[in-house]
Amino acid sequence: MSLFNIFDVAGSGMSAQSVRLNTTASNIANADAVTSSADTTYKARQPVFEAAMERASAHQAGSPVKIAGIVESDKPLVQEFNPNHPLADGNGYIYKPNVNVVEEMANMISASRSYQANVQVATAAKDLAKATLRMGEG
Repeated sequence: MSLFNIFDVAGSGMSAQSVRLNTTASNIANADAVTSSADTTYKARQPVFEAAMERASAHQAGSPVKIAGIVESDKPLVQEFNPNHPLADGNGYIYKPNVNVVEEMANMISASRSYQANVQVATAAKDLAKATLRMGEG
């Protein structure tokens, strides 16, 4: 694996985890949103990743991460009977997002640690490149 490939894989990993962190932050920010319609209620979102295999070959280890897209959760929304709420529909129901804040916090911790691991890989590769260049000085 060439040094540039290492930087490419680590960089794409950092980008992917950054998207994951932003998506998780958006989910947490919208966790308490209330609407009067199930159609307009915020739904939890998750990024979908895939390996960029078009550059991978039998002789090349590692391949960058691509973001295939962001999908909405199909978990049911929270429907609450609250006829006194100003946003209650004709039947007295309000709708809340299907965001589980505890799961989102665990996801955020995982994404943060994955980002940090990719930073450490890039740093180690940089240090190895520097050490290789210094070998030629002597």
